[in-house]
Amino acid sequence: MSLRWRKFGNMLAGAAPLAGAVISMAWLGWSSEAGATSMLWAMATHPIGAIALIQTLYTALLGVLWLKYQPFTVSADVEWPKVSVIIPAYNEGPMVGRSIRSVAACAYPKDKLEVIVVDDGSRDDTFFHMQHLRREFPDLVKLVRFSGNRGKRSALVAGFRAASGDYVITIDSDSEIDPRTVHEMVTPFLADPKVGGVAGRVAVLNRENAISRMLEVQYTLAFDYGRAAQSVYRTVACCPGALSAFKKSIILPYMDEWENQRFLGRPVNHGEDQALTNIVLRQGFDTVYQRSAVVNTLVPTTYSQLSRMFLRWDRSYIVEGFSFARFMFTRYRENNRLLPIVTFLVSNLRFVLVAVAIMELPRLFDTNVTTMGRSVVALALGAIFSAAYYLRFERSMRWVYGVLYALFSVVALQWILPWALVTVRDERWGTR
Repeated sequence: MSLRWRKFGNMLAGAAPLAGAVISMAWLGWSSEAGATSMLWAMATHPIGAIALIQTLYTALLGVLWLKYQPFTVSADVEWPKVSVIIPAYNEGPMVGRSIRSVAACAYPKDKLEVIVVDDGSRDDTFFHMQHLRREFPDLVKLVRFSGNRGKRSALVAGFRAASGDYVITIDSDSEIDPRTVHEMVTPFLADPKVGGVAGRVAVLNRENAISRMLEVQYTLAFDYGRAAQSVYRTVACCPGALSAFKKSIILPYMDEWENQRFLGRPVNHGEDQALTNIVLRQGFDTVYQRSAVVNTLVPTTYSQLSRMFLRWDRSYIVEGFSFARFMFTRYRENNRLLPIVTFLVSNLRFVLVAVAIMELPRLFDTNVTTMGRSVVALALGAIFSAAYYLRFERSMRWVYGVLYALFSVVALQWILPWALVTVRDERWGTR
């Protein structure tokens, strides 16, 4: 494929989510008995409609930013620094061995690499598999073992303090990295000294049923599309636990604060990745996204697992949203301060939407079938175009699962954010 056609394909992919938003609203206007103009006015004067219009404009902004995104690169003869890879593990069983092995098999110079695996008091055979890999790679793998379960945050703290590298990469113990991932995660730091944190691309390892396949498409849209746009203004909101990298010198002075973080008087045991990201941003450094650094991770395969994961994420989103809000209006850095505020405000329209939806719930039963049908079609149209973004990475009919996810989310997942608000002080992990 020629470069011109590749660029054209990229433009189409970047425009797909915006096209979906515009077409879904155009459908509502065209299908309305009151006419498009009246329908648009009705939307603009209703909280839910106004939020939809704002989200459409924000999607247009993301599309423009996405087109400007480029992964970081360095020259081939660069001097690669010492890197420490930390893998916290709890009751992971044989999967922790696969995770360690994927790092051991990477192409990064082995004399510049160490793998620190922390057993967070596992009650199964996790430590047995860790010992097996330690014997197989004695010069590469270091083990830390807790006598009891202290939580992922404490495991990461132990890893950071044991690390001898200038840069620390964190990987979940249910994940496997690609051979070039360590190189790619380090590259942004070498390309720009203002970079303090790097988010890698999270892909789905297990594609075995409808839920995991829905998440495969959703991860592509939410994690790649969104983080690529955020990377352009150097504020990726969350460097994910599945694959992140940090400049160690930025994080170390805040280890105690991070490990002992509290919210509303209770310890915070979730959201360690977003908390680390906030520490980096608060010190005036940038957080960026490196699409070429890939990790494949296990995702939920049951509704129970899925809802618990999203519940934990939303609790973390609430807690760390407060943390970011405390400094986002300050001069925490010289440039790129406006767009993070815009993203924060638009993202938090979710709370307004939930409140309005709860108040409007009694009226749902008075809604006629035709109106509900138009709304379902509008949702499906938007989802079709958004899910088509997945085709940029893989030519597969699995993109259809993105449409299914949109419908599934509306029906089965909307309770999670309100419940996260009610139970935000609950520090339990939830998926172990």
